[in-house]
Amino acid sequence: MIIQRTGAALALAVFLLGTASGCASLNRQERGAIIGAATGAAVGGAVGKVAGSTTKGVIIGAVVGGAAGAVIGREMDQKAEELEGELENAEVERVGEGILVTFESGILFDFDSYRLRPEARQNLTELSRSLGDMSDDVELLVAGHTDSVGTDDYNYTLSERRAQAAADYLMTQGIPPARISITGLGETEPVASNDTDAGRQQNRRVEVAIYASEEHREEVRGRVGR
Repeated sequence: MIIQRTGAALALAVFLLGTASGCASLNRQERGAIIGAATGAAVGGAVGKVAGSTTKGVIIGAVVGGAAGAVIGREMDQKAEELEGELENAEVERVGEGILVTFESGILFDFDSYRLRPEARQNLTELSRSLGDMSDDVELLVAGHTDSVGTDDYNYTLSERRAQAAADYLMTQGIPPARISITGLGETEPVASNDTDAGRQQNRRVEVAIYASEEHREEVRGRVGR
């Protein structure tokens, strides 16, 4: 079962998808933007679509700014530094007031498979362990990506199943299910050329966007003001 956030965000996603369902031109990337709108506030989907990165858009959509944003930013600075030291097979990037962790799919999965490799379990265990002290204060969007080999529908399904497999494992390691969303983006957001083996390898990846939960944002605002 695909994990979705409940409450107002889910209602917004259902509304937006329903509104757009009559449009025959709705593509995977536009659906990713809708997910971004529901998960990281409306601006997140718009930013993600323009920038070509749904995960970064979601993180930016959760930005609060001001004094509260400065506090959250410092928390994320510390956590990103921890993750950089603990995740040997991942790229850790600070974005806005959140963190983007990127795993090459080859580290997590065998070719054309969504079954987690033993090395993947170790990487995801380290990620969940590092997030343990703040798992109630953050939300995660796990996004799967593929290269352009194969059909759009096949790649979309594979990327979604890979994101789901990673999310399922994170839940077994203590990340609350209510804090995790997933999306499959297929081949729609390449970070390199699909014309070379090296480029296709870069495009086959799983991203984990980490950003402050709405509850934590409100708690910090209450402590330090806006």
